[in-house]
Amino acid sequence: MSFTKKANQIFNQAIRDYHLKDDVDTPIANPYDRESIDYSLYLKCWIDTIQWHLEDIIRDPHIDPTDALALKRRIDRSNQDRTDLVEEIDSYFRKLYQEVSPLPEARLNTESPAWAVDRLSILALKIWHMQEQVDRIDAEPAHIQRCQAKLDVLKEQQVDLSTAIDQLLEDIEAGRKYMKVYRQMKMYNDPATNPILYKK
Repeated sequence: MSFTKKANQIFNQAIRDYHLKDDVDTPIANPYDRESIDYSLYLKCWIDTIQWHLEDIIRDPHIDPTDALALKRRIDRSNQDRTDLVEEIDSYFRKLYQEVSPLPEARLNTESPAWAVDRLSILALKIWHMQEQVDRIDAEPAHIQRCQAKLDVLKEQQVDLSTAIDQLLEDIEAGRKYMKVYRQMKMYNDPATNPILYKK
């Protein structure tokens, strides 16, 4: 089984599990071994799924400003968790391919494998929620038609992105490409580099 086929299955499992209760405060029940890549993939999509719904909630025009600020802080923490986990997944790939010697003509990719996997997780969420729109019985036919057209494009994107990720991993394994990962140096989260924080 290819890496992305397994990843997409795990992403769909996480999304389905979340929607059993459809509550942003539902505790995660990750079914995979803590040291496995499957665990990280499930956790990745769970974080993305919670954040997807937090983003929906915060756009309520009638939301209480105090509640909105608390949600914004929670979304910020979620974004940091997401970034940390992407870096953890890249560490898995670095370890997996650490014995590979890049060929002299090996090239660098525009993004690391884990950031591509991040986009794949978000794509699984887009497909799930666009399918919900297609399945609505309270929507106008024109809405259903528009959403079906979008869903078709999203599914095509999923195939293309999955193929590209698997090809990238094959190229890294064969030494045709090499990994170089930069840590996300988010300055606004750091009290030492955000002037609003260090000037107080």
